[in-house]
Amino acid sequence: MAGPHPLGDPAPLDGLLPASAAVDAGDREFSVYLHVPFCRVRCGYCDFNTYTATELRGVKQSDYASQAVLEVESAGRVLIESGVPARPVSTVFFGGGTPTLLPVGDLTRMLHAVRDQWGFVPGAEITTEANPDSVDAAYLQGLADAGFTRVSFGMQSAVPRVLATLERTHDPERVPLVVQWARDAGLDVSLDLIYGTPGETVADWRTSLEYAINQAPDHISTYSLIVEEGTKLARQIRRGDVAAIDDDTQAEFYELADELLGAAGFHWYEVSNWATDVSHESRHNLAYWRSHDWWGVGPGAHSHVGGVRWWNAKHPAAYAERVLAGHSPAVGRETLDAETREVERVLLLSRIRTGIPIASLTEHGRHEIAGLIADELVNARAAIHGDLELTLRGRLLADAVVRRILPD
Repeated sequence: MAGPHPLGDPAPLDGLLPASAAVDAGDREFSVYLHVPFCRVRCGYCDFNTYTATELRGVKQSDYASQAVLEVESAGRVLIESGVPARPVSTVFFGGGTPTLLPVGDLTRMLHAVRDQWGFVPGAEITTEANPDSVDAAYLQGLADAGFTRVSFGMQSAVPRVLATLERTHDPERVPLVVQWARDAGLDVSLDLIYGTPGETVADWRTSLEYAINQAPDHISTYSLIVEEGTKLARQIRRGDVAAIDDDTQAEFYELADELLGAAGFHWYEVSNWATDVSHESRHNLAYWRSHDWWGVGPGAHSHVGGVRWWNAKHPAAYAERVLAGHSPAVGRETLDAETREVERVLLLSRIRTGIPIASLTEHGRHEIAGLIADELVNARAAIHGDLELTLRGRLLADAVVRRILPD
């Protein structure tokens, strides 16, 4: 289970938002995230807000879809009563946990509740996460029939020894099967990988990358393993049972991913993400980086509308009690001031390849970026004239510098 809630103000029981949330809402896209907080087993590295069957304490997985639908219906009322104009949903993402532990009919009910409440933009992106061992061909066809367009499989590694360290339960040989079944159903496919597992070698990571590339997915995410306090893995490292993770090796893994994925025709568009083309970039994740609006449904889910951010009760029992009573499941929130929103905008946009228009920065920000550009030009020129290979960071920054200085 995850750690404590962030600091913030108490959220009102009716969930109504301040008037500031509605300002310029028509200029922002609207997305929905649905959190399914159930897992068959708890992986040793995970600190997400997830629960195994023995941790549910008085609530049942079979009741969850109905509770999520209640929150969706409440969200529609809250936005209207808060003066936020109705907008069709651009992207939907089911995350977890393992959403596909629920019957496909439950995910369908939740998705259709979102559709009935707000509607979808034409070509809306609708994704669910799935473990390779949590779906079969019939399940994936059911997702496609319900309106899902995309599935993101938690492959993590192609090396059994690495999967065992992560306590993942699937066999790597399952991955080609689920990818083919998803393709047969007409779904786009993303594969998630983790690098930097204790004991993982560069050769292991190359094996996983090449295995993922060979499945010909539309999208690949690579995430560095972060050891979170309170997890089983953190305790194992503290006791010396497994080796600590080396930052330099993780950097080498990242550069190898960029090299192999680029050579295979994937283009990098966000710190941890590559796609075969622009049409297969994760529009849902880009909505986060671009500070658009999203409503997070479910225990522990976070939401953001017009600079107002809030978070739901974490345990499924506490969440259920609130939504069944007709109350907002939100337990805390914060309204971001202009300075905080600007800092977050810059930090988030700096994650994506398109970057930040210099003209949109404050005067101080424009001054600082001018110094950065000057420094990076010196570094890039020295590397080029010295016939040296630029580091990945240097290549990306030099590319950004050139794009901003040279005319089209």
